[in-house]
Amino acid sequence: MSNKRHDPQFDPVGVRGALITTFRAEYRDAFVFREHYHEVDQIIFACRGVMTVHTTQGMWVLPTYRALWIPAGTVHKVRMSGEVSVRNLYLRPNLASELPRVCCVLTISPLLREMILFACQYPALNRRSKEHAHLIGLILSLLHSSPLLALQLPQPVDPRAERVANFFLGEPGSSLAISEICSRAGACKRTIERLFKHDTQMTLGRWRQQLRLIHSLRLLAQGMKVSSVALEAGYSSSSSFISMFKDLVGTTPRAYFQEAFQSPSS
Repeated sequence: MSNKRHDPQFDPVGVRGALITTFRAEYRDAFVFREHYHEVDQIIFACRGVMTVHTTQGMWVLPTYRALWIPAGTVHKVRMSGEVSVRNLYLRPNLASELPRVCCVLTISPLLREMILFACQYPALNRRSKEHAHLIGLILSLLHSSPLLALQLPQPVDPRAERVANFFLGEPGSSLAISEICSRAGACKRTIERLFKHDTQMTLGRWRQQLRLIHSLRLLAQGMKVSSVALEAGYSSSSSFISMFKDLVGTTPRAYFQEAFQSPSS
């Protein structure tokens, strides 16, 4: 297998003169978009399935009804889990002026979902059409008011903390004592916990819980049973896993994926 590093590719999306360009596609499980970037801002949204996006800021998990805001110029890679229906919006830079210039996860309300699905019936939107102008205004208003979610998994910078992070990324459900993992990484547990808090703004425990959620969402999207996912994610029982899932996602895994994998309406 080649270890040659590939430079990020520029992806020239966007229709000349359009305020919003749309994109819709269906992808199989494990499909990967290699590192690329755009000169326009992006809303990447799956109306079915789960996507994982990697940027220099870290890893982002996007279950259904969540979208990632990606500012222009941000290098990113995307991996699909399960069958994924993608509906993306590419916005002229600074059109959504109230959104931050860093990546963030947005909650997609039922109304915003329908607006995105409706918009994706057109290749591009501009204000020369009265219908398009109203649609653009509504989409921007809903985007600006969308709650932000903490579904990011930031990567620590310190080499010792990074070694611990990489261990858990490779074995999310490991039962090995954290003190042992930290020792192998070259520091005591207290030092690693301090480094995680400094580099990621999360405690090591919270970071690990976030990783387990990301891992479990991928497995559930691939059709694995909840009981098996709980064990794979390192939980001693299905009930403790379901409790964690409900606290972080707002519903049970079964209820979430019953809704998430319904066929998109558009």
